[in-house]
Amino acid sequence: MLRNKFSAKLEIKSINEDGEFSGYGSVFGVKDSYSDIVMPGAFKASLEKWSEKGQFPALLWQHKMDEPIGVYTKMVEDEKGLYVEGRLLIKDDDLARRAHAHLKAGSIQAMSIGYSLIDYDYDQDKGAFQLKEIDLWEVSLVTFPANEEARIDNVKSSLKSGELPSPANVEQCLRDAGFSRKQSKTILSGGYKALRDAGSAEDVTQLKTAIQNMKF
Repeated sequence: MLRNKFSAKLEIKSINEDGEFSGYGSVFGVKDSYSDIVMPGAFKASLEKWSEKGQFPALLWQHKMDEPIGVYTKMVEDEKGLYVEGRLLIKDDDLARRAHAHLKAGSIQAMSIGYSLIDYDYDQDKGAFQLKEIDLWEVSLVTFPANEEARIDNVKSSLKSGELPSPANVEQCLRDAGFSRKQSKTILSGGYKALRDAGSAEDVTQLKTAIQNMKF
């Protein structure tokens, strides 16, 4: 399953000496460095599923699955974005103590969500993917939220018969094939004709080869 990441500046509302903090892990309507925009309501269904299980998504360090650093105690959508309250396990975990120190010092200023994309639209005017429904897995404290190369886990799995790969998956394949981000976005938003009209013969030949070699 392809898991994506979306990063945003962490807006800390409070942090105390017990390791408890609150803030916004994601803000609606903000176009990130990879031309994605999280839309209001994107987390609703996923948060309801977590609530049914009596759990919250994981609190991780730098998206590392083997490095949880605490627990979330509240996670809700409001009119601004994904509001979170969490507690770092500073009494029992050395890494959590480090994270706590960095939060207080301001050297960690970003959060990044790990998710699977369920539904989206492409806004031609804004040149961005509008993420309408997200299956949220984890929310991490991260150092470099704008690192595009670390933004997508290149993990692919076999698709069911008739199932289409996600746009992020297709885009990553195009990037792997040598297309630029702009070319990949052009292909996804307008298809083969858009690239043919905007590009060169070499672009079209490259696209043909990339499609032939795509594996999902």
